[in-house]
Amino acid sequence: MSLEVPNAETRSLAFRGETPVLEVRNRLESMEHMLHELCRRNGSQSGYDWPDSLFRLYTDLIDADLSEEEARDWVERVRSDALRDRIEDVSILKSRIGRMLESELAVCGPIRLSRGQRRVAALIGPTGVGKTTTIAKLAANFRLRENRRVGLITVDTYRIAAVEQLRTYADIIDLPMQVVSTPREMREAVQRFNGLDLVLIDTAGRSPKDEIKIRELRTLLSEARADEVHLVVSSVIGARALRQIIDHFQTASPTALLLTKLDEAPSLGGLLPVLSEGRLPLSYLTNGQNVPDDIEVADAGKLARMILRLEHLSGAEL
Repeated sequence: MSLEVPNAETRSLAFRGETPVLEVRNRLESMEHMLHELCRRNGSQSGYDWPDSLFRLYTDLIDADLSEEEARDWVERVRSDALRDRIEDVSILKSRIGRMLESELAVCGPIRLSRGQRRVAALIGPTGVGKTTTIAKLAANFRLRENRRVGLITVDTYRIAAVEQLRTYADIIDLPMQVVSTPREMREAVQRFNGLDLVLIDTAGRSPKDEIKIRELRTLLSEARADEVHLVVSSVIGARALRQIIDHFQTASPTALLLTKLDEAPSLGGLLPVLSEGRLPLSYLTNGQNVPDDIEVADAGKLARMILRLEHLSGAEL
């Protein structure tokens, strides 16, 4: 059995008649006082007079990957209702936040086709986000489930495998397909599909920092006279990366945001700062590789519930 030689601090505590446990408690109280003072100076007393239900709500929002500031703001927004109604059920409080959040999430709905009018929709975005698989899902749903006349155009000639992948889908679904590499070829391909209901354009992935390639992409889409341009982004990325992608791809004039790979994302809370800005409305969400399944029209209410983890990021389907 070994004896521990008391250090100077322990001997000092013993001399004063205090114990290390009491000293730790005193330090914690001192830290708490400092935090109180800091909050007071910042003009906020948030959290120090919250009931247990609001504390649990706060920690649940943190677990959903909201920042501490965002979580505190949302708790404060439902605080008066919670105190007035004496709500102790955290799920009820989260449902209230969900309804409030729903009004802040911009969605634009699906690609809408009108009888006798052709619609041209293009998918753009960084590499590896699932554009080709997503365009196959859209094509299959419009062709097989809505019995629409659909044509495919791809300009992803940088990756031969991508062209062959889309061609395989086109053969299975029995769709016409054109491969183009220049603005003139794009214009001619779109003209050939003049009698169709929908033309879907698959593009090569571009680095958000490659401004020259993005300008080239804009030229191609201009020749196609695209009615809508969906910026395809993986939901695995964070808010900062998403904001940068949106900024850099503005040159290509995107009209909607399409989130993919929800099955790979641990949560969507980290994207909330950008999604709530409404810079680009959401059109579709995808979740998995299954064609034509694993895709659904973005719904603000469901998206809010997924962000708050009231609903799982489970199988999406049109």
